[in-house]
Amino acid sequence: MQLVSAATTWLRKTWHWLTSMRTALVLLFLLSLASIPGALLPQRNVSESLVQDYLDANPTMGPIYDRLQLFDVFSSSWFVAIVTLLMISLVGCIIPRSMDHWRAYRATPTRAPRYLSRMPMHAQATVDTGQDEVEAKVRRLLKRWHVAAYSPEEDRAGTFSLAAERGYTRELMNLLFHVGIVGMIVAFAAGRMVFYEGQVIVVTNSESQYAVPVEQSTEFCNTSPANFDVFRAGPLFDGTGLTPFCIDAHNFRAEYLNSGQANGFWSDVSYTDDLTAPKDSWQETTLAVNHPLRIHGDRVYLQGHGFAPQVTVTWPNGETRTQMMQFRPTDTQTFLSSGVMRFDPPAGMFPDLADRRQNQIALEGNFAPTAQWGGQDGETLQSSFPSMDDPALSMDIYRGDAGLDSGRPQNIFVLDQMLIAEGQLQKLERVNLTPGEEITVDGGIKVRFDGAAEYANYQISRDPTQVWALVTTVIMLAALAGSLTIKRRRVWVRLAPVVGGGTAVEIAGLARTDRAGWGPEFSELVEEILGEHPDDDGDDDELDDLG
Repeated sequence: MQLVSAATTWLRKTWHWLTSMRTALVLLFLLSLASIPGALLPQRNVSESLVQDYLDANPTMGPIYDRLQLFDVFSSSWFVAIVTLLMISLVGCIIPRSMDHWRAYRATPTRAPRYLSRMPMHAQATVDTGQDEVEAKVRRLLKRWHVAAYSPEEDRAGTFSLAAERGYTRELMNLLFHVGIVGMIVAFAAGRMVFYEGQVIVVTNSESQYAVPVEQSTEFCNTSPANFDVFRAGPLFDGTGLTPFCIDAHNFRAEYLNSGQANGFWSDVSYTDDLTAPKDSWQETTLAVNHPLRIHGDRVYLQGHGFAPQVTVTWPNGETRTQMMQFRPTDTQTFLSSGVMRFDPPAGMFPDLADRRQNQIALEGNFAPTAQWGGQDGETLQSSFPSMDDPALSMDIYRGDAGLDSGRPQNIFVLDQMLIAEGQLQKLERVNLTPGEEITVDGGIKVRFDGAAEYANYQISRDPTQVWALVTTVIMLAALAGSLTIKRRRVWVRLAPVVGGGTAVEIAGLARTDRAGWGPEFSELVEEILGEHPDDDGDDDELDDLG
């Protein structure tokens, strides 16, 4: 029994500690503190490649951060634990405080103390009107207050008195603030369970004179997760609930300042939510940064852009292979980009699969939309401006096993360095090419740089709880403003008939929170009841303001 009693006592104390307001504030502070690594370090749910780059650049601290789940902060066990404790603490604070607030709201205003003169706000005077008229006037002035009347037998000083309270909404706003926090956390957590988000790169037409026509499809249909380049969703989303629609990217437009800083991005697209509708019936719109297209709850954002060079490889037998591949910007200011192309030789030249794998062509290098040559030899490709005004391509040409038929997934932006280290890929030459320029390498293989096109990166997002997150956030902010501006205060008025006519009136006020703004309101109330300002001098007036 003693063990059970001790355990019960310990659980009760733990519950009281967890549901105290101080603990809730500490947990809220810890939650804010725990979010800092998520803002400073790359996160896997945002970009796996950035996390891997960080691990490669920090071989000592990177694995330590990884074991501490600092690359998965918002899904880590310790972050979820803090959120769970905060939810329990807030709910534990809200429920008993709501009950106390309801009882306080329905309770009768407390009786006036025996000595009103000891109150922080006090005034008294004798008026010529009768007690009933003064009482009616006081009730009229306090019609929005909770008012209770006490007979001389009930009053502590043995005189008829009125007690009034106002500002109950302050506590209500305080409760709504906590409800808003809980609702916001629940909305965000529920949204992470059912959301989906994906990115897709679409090569579009460009207005540059160096642009090559885009022969591949410029359409994207939101019908399957397999259509995305990158797709992630909540654990309760199985991939079958995508909102069906299609978009056709017509172009990508950008304006730059003379410094190269972007002044604006736009993309003209057509779209439809009827997958069977003819192309000429699709609606036209223009996407811009922070101006997404909204389709039945889904949002289509213009997220970024880049360039896709096109290269044609001609084998000695005259057969050609043309490939347009998006490159990744390595300099977001000048859009110097890097990437890889892999070409499989014609089957007729190498009937044997093993021979064909040893004669694949791989290109790896940089693309500059506006070329600028530097370095000691003057042949190091750089970019001086982000628009395609004078493009150039600088690439290393490899021959050998590029991994095309290995069945292993490969990075589309970099070559597998193990293939080069093991000698399976042999470097033939390093070339610098401008649009239309062609070079012949060992074996009679010709490599021609045709030009480039511009691609746009679109993000499709859906979060069905977004409206609820907005509503709860607005409730939280509005309730916070209300709890800071609404003041809880009390007023007592004692009325006593005077021999010979008239009524002795004594008024006292008390602020339950702080007195900011309560003094002028009390003065106006006194002036209305007594007929003169409490600061006025008079034989029958007395104001004792200790505040």
